[in-house]
Parts: sequence; structure tokens; C-alpha cells
Amino acid sequence: MNVAQQLVNGLVIGSGFACVALGWTILLGAARLVNFAHGQMYMLAAFICWFALTRWGLDFTAAAVVAVLAMGVLGILMQSAMSQLVVSQNLTSLMIVTLGFGYMIQGAAGLGFGGSPHALASPADKVQYQIGGIWFTGQDLIIVTVTLALYAGVWLLLNRTRQGAMVRAIAEDPKLAQIFGINTWLVYVAVFMLEAVLVAIAAVLVAPKTPILTSMGFEEVIMTFVVVVLGGVGNVGGALVAGLALGIFTAFFGALVSPAYTTAASFAVLLAFLTLRPEGFSFR
Repeated sequence: MNVAQQLVNGLVIGSGFACVALGWTILLGAARLVNFAHGQMYMLAAFICWFALTRWGLDFTAAAVVAVLAMGVLGILMQSAMSQLVVSQNLTSLMIVTLGFGYMIQGAAGLGFGGSPHALASPADKVQYQIGGIWFTGQDLIIVTVTLALYAGVWLLLNRTRQGAMVRAIAEDPKLAQIFGINTWLVYVAVFMLEAVLVAIAAVLVAPKTPILTSMGFEEVIMTFVVVVLGGVGNVGGALVAGLALGIFTAFFGALVSPAYTTAASFAVLLAFLTLRPEGFSFR
């Protein structure tokens, strides 16, 4: 086994995990909200990009922009439909409603795109680099660099801007924030839109690495859940570290044991970690 190659593979896989989890981390940490349609939104963004690429004849960058814009609009529409539940912080109803949205998205995608696997072809995935005995593609490099840039940007937004302070104030006490003149509805719309945009970016970055299926949203939710919980719910820095660590573990476990059991092994790591450190990673 080439240890250096598996380490690089793990960093790429982990960056993908972290990138997909970023939107959900913001929603949980900054707004104290849940969205169990997150995985289906990832799937839909991948298919929108694929449709714009193959049916409209756009280049990959333009197709990716279409997917990001479409998902931003979907995020606004979802929040508008759930505005009363969001403002009242009715988490139980939000779980049920977002699960329903997820199944609706998956059903609509199945009708529109069919059940066969498709390939979301990125030109960067065809570019290969080799350094010594290590090889990686241009898409791998983009996934890692963009993920790190997104996490840095989100951390700065939440911790170094007035808008971030407003989001954190609403997360602590929405009613008190309203008394101080913060438009909670508008902030929640912005947070939902940001989550949808980030999951779309993750889709156009990560989905070209595997065949895309209308059923793939469930697996994305599972791995996102593991990353978010390992990192500490709402902990942006923790989610990045957890995603990278989980990716490296997945790469080595798949090479040494079998890729078929990586999800089960990931949950075993989650259980062991939470037994020793239930709060997840503590830094922010």
C-alpha cells in the first residue's frame, strides 16, 4: 500500500465530506435549525448541473453557476414555506417537514431524470498530476482548495462581520434579537439561501468524482451527519477537522479492509469518539 497516496486520497475524500457538511453546520450552529433535505438538495444540484451541461450545451462553469443560482432560489422558497416553524424554532415539525421536502425532491428528480446513473463530467477531472509515486487530478486539487477557502470565508463571515453577529444573536435568542431591531425573517432567509448555495457548490465539486443517482442523497446525509456530530454541532472549524480526519480514515480503511464497510466503520468511530469526547472538537 502506498501510504502517501492513501493520505492524499483521504484529504480529497475528507475535503468532499467537509464541503458537503458546511451548509448544514451553518444551519445548525448559526441558526439552531435542521434540514433533513440536505442530501437531496446535494443530489438535485448535481442533476441541475448535469442537465445544463448535457441538455443546454453549457460549459461546466456556466452549468455550475446555473445549479448554484437554482439552489439559492430553492433555499429561499423552502424557508418561505417554513417561515412560521423557523421563527418559532419548532424543531420537531421542522425535522418532519424537511424530511418531506427531501422525499418530494427525490421523487421529482426520479421522474425528471430517471433512475439510471449519470456522469457529471468535469474537464478538471481529466487533468492528472503526478509527483513521485503520488497522483491526483485537477478536480481533486479544486475540491481541497475551494473547501479550505469556503471554510475560511464562512468563519470570517460569522465571526468578523456585522451580519455574522446578527446571525449569532438570533441563534442565541430570536425574540431578544427582534427587540433590538434585527429582522429575524430576513436573516433566516439569508441563512437558508447560504446553506443551499454551499450545498450546490459542494455538488458541482464532489459529484464529478462518482456516478450521480437520484437515490444518492441519503448517503450524503449520513456522512454529513457524522461530520457535523464529530466536529461538534455548529462548530465550523470542528467540521473541517472532522471531515478531513474521516476522509483519511475512510481511505486507509478502504485500502486495508474493504470500501463496502466504510460507513459502518465511520459510525463505529463516531460512537467511540463521542464516548470519550461528547462535545466534539471544542475550538471554533
